[in-house]
Amino acid sequence: MAQPVSLWTLFWVFFRIACTSFGGFMAMISVVENVVVERKKLMAHHDILDGISLASLLPGPVAVNLVVYVGYRLRGGAGALVSALGAVLPSFAFIVILSIAYFRWGQVPAVNKLFMGFIPAVTAIIVSAAWNMSRKSIAGVVEGIIALGAFAALLGIGGFYSTLGIIAAAGAIGWIWFRKTPGSSTPEQKPAGPRPGFNANALLLNAAPLAGVPLWSLDPALITKLFAVFAGMSVMLFGGGYVFIPLIQEIVVGHHKWVTSQEFVDAIAMGQITPGPILVSAAFIGLKVAGFAGAVAATVGIYLPPALLMVTSTHALERIKRSVAIQAALRGVRPAVIGMIFAAAVVVGRTSVPVWYSVAIFAVALYALVRWRLDAVWIIPAAGAVGWWLY
Repeated sequence: MAQPVSLWTLFWVFFRIACTSFGGFMAMISVVENVVVERKKLMAHHDILDGISLASLLPGPVAVNLVVYVGYRLRGGAGALVSALGAVLPSFAFIVILSIAYFRWGQVPAVNKLFMGFIPAVTAIIVSAAWNMSRKSIAGVVEGIIALGAFAALLGIGGFYSTLGIIAAAGAIGWIWFRKTPGSSTPEQKPAGPRPGFNANALLLNAAPLAGVPLWSLDPALITKLFAVFAGMSVMLFGGGYVFIPLIQEIVVGHHKWVTSQEFVDAIAMGQITPGPILVSAAFIGLKVAGFAGAVAATVGIYLPPALLMVTSTHALERIKRSVAIQAALRGVRPAVIGMIFAAAVVVGRTSVPVWYSVAIFAVALYALVRWRLDAVWIIPAAGAVGWWLY
């Protein structure tokens, strides 16, 4: 590399990538590899592969972890910071604009009908993502038993501590059972579900301050609490953003009661129609609780700890990749995560309107995703239109 890349260039590269990163984390990873390695030749191909391997081992969104890795390798801590900002800002802006519109018009019957159609489609997307992951991560009887156990435990017991216990138990089982098994390397991960886009121009024209939503309030204690809660959850998000769903639902709906069950499901739907990782739904919750400052606190909380872990772990990349104990533990955690994702689909599906329309939308969406491999850029808007017409 003749000259170090500028910080502005790093920011702009990842900002442009993030603006068009519809299609899930693997789509974004592919674009990062193409731009950074093939077009701009900022890194070697094997260096990107090392980053993907490390990002897959650590908690948090894989694509954002990879962006942090690239920025850190090219320009140190400052490079990691500006790269992460570039990758997160577009999705954050989308979700804030969409959330403002939701809280202003969310109770309008026509808008409610749209979201009635979204919910079965989101359920289908979660099932499809879990199915795609299971085809690679559940390779034997032991992995299948772990997945079923996690599914049953989360639905039967539930709760935040149940989620912690599932992850810890699965990791322990993996460490005991698989540490002497040679095939415990990180499997190739499939996209966690398509990420359709959304045209926000109309919302920008009408997104005035909202009645009942503290858009510009500033409560330092509440903002600090939001950051701490989301930061604590972020270090347990192994296996992609969909494990985020049952975990955050228990915390923000069941424990803190920051949002209702319906608002939570709608937040997940919004995460599906914005670019970037589904974890950006944290901004919706932060906005509801403490206005724009809350949206920032929740977003920083959900992304910052995994990014710091990524930077720290880069120094020990080779040792982490080759550690038999770590690989074995993660081989146990992965099927448990898949089981929890299937459980998340049940949790979300229960919020659908109990009519045959919901079942039909779910079935058609799932068939289109699994059989036709149709991009969800078509699934979510079509489901919303059908919901508006039927409900």
